[in-house]
Amino acid sequence: MTDPNDLPALEQALSGLTARISSLRDARSAYPGDPGPTLDAALVELDTARDLLRASIGELGKTRRRSGGKESSSNRELKLLRTVYRTLPVPVIILDTAGTVRRVNAEASRLLGSPDGYLTGRAFPLLVDVSRRAAFRSHLTSVLHTGETAAFPSRLTHQGRAHNVRLVLTQLRMPGEPQEMIAAVALPVEVLTPETGLAVPEPEHSPDESFIMGAARRQELMSRLTRLLLDEESLSEPVALIRAGRLLASHTADWVFADVVRNGAVQRSLVIGPANQPVARLVQTLERMDPSAAPLVSHVLASGCGVVHEMVEDDTQFGVLPDGGPVLHAARAGSVLSVPIQAGEEVHGVITLLRLRERPPFGLADLALMEDAGAHIGLALRAQRVFQGRAQAADALQTGVLPRTLPDVPGYDVAAAYHTGAGPKAIGGEFYDVFPVKGGWGFAVGGVVGQGEEAASITAMVRGGLRTLSVWEDDPGTVVARLNDALVAQDTGMFVMVAAGFVTPGRRGGRVRLASAGNHPPAVLKNDGGVRYTSGGGMPLGIETGTEVPVEEVALALGETLVLYSDGLAGSRGRSGQAELAYGESRLTEVLARCTGQPAAAVVKAVEEDQQAFCGGQVLDETTLMALRRTR
Repeated sequence: MTDPNDLPALEQALSGLTARISSLRDARSAYPGDPGPTLDAALVELDTARDLLRASIGELGKTRRRSGGKESSSNRELKLLRTVYRTLPVPVIILDTAGTVRRVNAEASRLLGSPDGYLTGRAFPLLVDVSRRAAFRSHLTSVLHTGETAAFPSRLTHQGRAHNVRLVLTQLRMPGEPQEMIAAVALPVEVLTPETGLAVPEPEHSPDESFIMGAARRQELMSRLTRLLLDEESLSEPVALIRAGRLLASHTADWVFADVVRNGAVQRSLVIGPANQPVARLVQTLERMDPSAAPLVSHVLASGCGVVHEMVEDDTQFGVLPDGGPVLHAARAGSVLSVPIQAGEEVHGVITLLRLRERPPFGLADLALMEDAGAHIGLALRAQRVFQGRAQAADALQTGVLPRTLPDVPGYDVAAAYHTGAGPKAIGGEFYDVFPVKGGWGFAVGGVVGQGEEAASITAMVRGGLRTLSVWEDDPGTVVARLNDALVAQDTGMFVMVAAGFVTPGRRGGRVRLASAGNHPPAVLKNDGGVRYTSGGGMPLGIETGTEVPVEEVALALGETLVLYSDGLAGSRGRSGQAELAYGESRLTEVLARCTGQPAAAVVKAVEEDQQAFCGGQVLDETTLMALRRTR
């Protein structure tokens, strides 16, 4: 045995061990039909490697104590001993008492085909073949309780291949670790291929076909999940969870649970059970249960880390039913996987998958896949909540922009309509209004060029400005001009198109004064069915101070209707085959000509229905429309 206090001797022993193992590998390749002598010698070298590792770890602890935690010449010794561990030509994996991988040396990474650091933090039993896990746990428990080394044959399975190994578990104290650790030293004996099941010398190879096919299937699942979450209809949180749950249930699990955090509390949002089993009552019971009572859900929420149990050992970890029976037992779960629904550092909930006892258990590859899926779903939920918040803001802002009801204007029948357009609801910039002015009534239709909260706030400012200035001014052109100067002074970077008019009851009741600032010219529906358009024109508001606002006076006879409309109507696009055409004034003229003598509401409805027909039921832009019909 090498003296643990003699560091040069440790270096020499490591070099000798490396050379002998290299010779054994050459012998295995040269004489594959006679593996007996090579195997016997390899087992001897395994014991040598174990003793060398223990000596290195022991010396590392003594060096740490001698140095007292201070920088000294012992740093060279510490680095040397760490190098011994990293370069040891035998696979060595350091485990904590729970069997979790803490450190992996280069040879172990090479054997298992995993990148450096990939296995750290994973459960080592997942690397042991299912048929050998019970034996591994028994040996691990014995080592922890007795402190004696255990050596036994086992099989490690990873990356589509099974490695028969001689596994040695040794208890040791790692410097800087508060608890006992376990060194798992593995000497590969042979590797089993899944195609033949025959033992062959371990080759240098790329992942086999089954591993590649499995990776392709997982990639396809993630691709389908991503497309599903990006679909427009999935902007509703319940829809996204239901669709994602169904996809996972059809591809990778028998039971799917989604528990989502809302208002600081976790709530069960989804339960999907096996489609081919009578579990309807159990599903209903599970839907009503409090997920915070499930230790597994609480652990994943608190840690933000996924958990996989390839075999259910504690069937209460997912909670108990009202009758006291464990959920996992009632669901006949043989394997459990739970991951956070996470966006960055923020955990929105937990996805839990169960597989029945007769199915292959979840593994590390499934855990990695579901952690990615949980991140995708988390990002989708975060986007949905931002979208919902903006939609609520849109409702609040729109309430402040559009009048709840239209007032009664003496001598006129007034109707109006506003639509946000198809697709996800956006905060728009269009508006209409009817309001009292000095000596009469005012009305307006317009819109900010742009969308979003800022556009809606500008819209509210324009509407409020029109109402306020009209208290002192009796001419719409003056009101609009002063409003323009105020917008330029605000330097909002946005401009506004508006058509505003004043009517005065009494003997001049049929006279309407119209001011235009870049909006489409209003239309006049005559009693004989003719339609003519006002001059319109003018520059949009908010561009230049002192802009002249054109004003004209329109005479409405009894029964005639004035129609104001936004760019969303005139510029709306047709269904497939007419996409290059805009709705335009020519089509509006035809519709209005069919509405002679009809009430204002009927005129508005006719235009709305014609626009829907023109667009194939998919009106994309905001649309604002107002009709004023003279009644006396």
